Amino acid sequence: MLRRRSRTLLVLALLAFLGLVYAYAQIEWKMPQGFAPMPVSERGRILASDGSVLAETVGTERLYPQGSLAGQLVGVMGRDRGLEGAEHFFDSMLARGEDVRLTIDPAVQAVAESVLAEGVQREQGQYGSVVAMDVRTGRVLAAATYPPYDPTDGTRSYNTYTWRNRPLADAFEPGSVVKALTVAALLNDGVTTPNTEYSTPMVRRVGGRAIHDAVYHPPRLTTKGILRYSSNVGISHLVENYPARKLHAYMRAYGFGQVPDLRGFDTTPGVLPSWDKWSQHLKTVIAFGQGMSVSLVQLAAAYNVLANDGVYIPPVLLEGVPRAQPREVIRPEVAKATRTLLQAVVEEGIPHQAGLPGYTVGGKTGTAQVVVGNRYSDTIYNSVFAGFYPVDKPRMTVVVMVHGAQRRHHGSQLAAPIFRDIASEVFSSWALPPLLEDKDTKQP
Repeated sequence: MLRRRSRTLLVLALLAFLGLVYAYAQIEWKMPQGFAPMPVSERGRILASDGSVLAETVGTERLYPQGSLAGQLVGVMGRDRGLEGAEHFFDSMLARGEDVRLTIDPAVQAVAESVLAEGVQREQGQYGSVVAMDVRTGRVLAAATYPPYDPTDGTRSYNTYTWRNRPLADAFEPGSVVKALTVAALLNDGVTTPNTEYSTPMVRRVGGRAIHDAVYHPPRLTTKGILRYSSNVGISHLVENYPARKLHAYMRAYGFGQVPDLRGFDTTPGVLPSWDKWSQHLKTVIAFGQGMSVSLVQLAAAYNVLANDGVYIPPVLLEGVPRAQPREVIRPEVAKATRTLLQAVVEEGIPHQAGLPGYTVGGKTGTAQVVVGNRYSDTIYNSVFAGFYPVDKPRMTVVVMVHGAQRRHHGSQLAAPIFRDIASEVFSSWALPPLLEDKDTKQP
């Protein structure tokens, strides 16, 4: 009996000793202290643009009154510091008791999250993102991610899948949405016109490799038709004799290959290979959105050039900070002409998937194969749509990306309807009357 008691005491003593050693190591060597939340005090609030409270300290608790709304942007608290999102990126400001105000519009954010979730679930996608920008100011009104993250869960659901701020941090090949940006650049330099015709077989060899078209189309297409049918072969003709240096300069001017300065938030620059490394084939595929990668917020800012009469406005997520200077990328008349082409893409090509009867919207789909194991997958795709509305005087630019849909994965089938439904809700909130006669209900 005495021996058993001695062993018990010895075990307890060893446990106590190990506890002291671990505590000492935490202090001296700054070992991780875990993610268990602890009481906080005197920490600033995180606010939406309208003053809605996204995070605040009440007593000794950190509360998130809006639940999962903008959860990845808001982030999460660890034991004594912010771990992700605004809680992390502005930790020192918040710790001093200063408030942080984001540009997010809670109503637009809620719509984007709801419509995105419905679309991703319906087509059994793995994840998705939406970015909505105010055309004239560059303010990010929504940066939605699915699956959602609810900061009220604390660190219980803290993992790389749910808390990742995909609109800012994920880079992906955008695919055919880039065609409109390429066309705008060539229109700006007088290389083509909307009505210039090109020979467009379904397959063409460029740089010793085959370029294929996915959608059947006439054997000759105008520049307008190239966008309408999303012809890779047509794009290959457009850029065949166009200098790589010039196309690269336009892509950089659109914001690709650079880190967007969002004043604190982590963002990816994506990948835009140096122009002097471009073969004829690589130049061609970059012109239609392969061989490069972008984040969704980069793509939104690039499409906003078309919406904003040719001027690039740096995206903004934090209110009250100095902003980078705008820059002209294309002439206003070229931006307007490109918007008209993209209005035709919707109205003549996918009116039911992306259009809204009585309103003008413009945009372009993309269906990009995902690289898996150094080759393009035949089963995993990114479904993309980028556009703006109303076309004549755009107020909002919206881009959508859904990854890995198991059912309908084409941009026209998945991303475009998400764009349409977000636009529908926004038009309703603006209380704008229909501007066009609905052709389907027109009386003879």
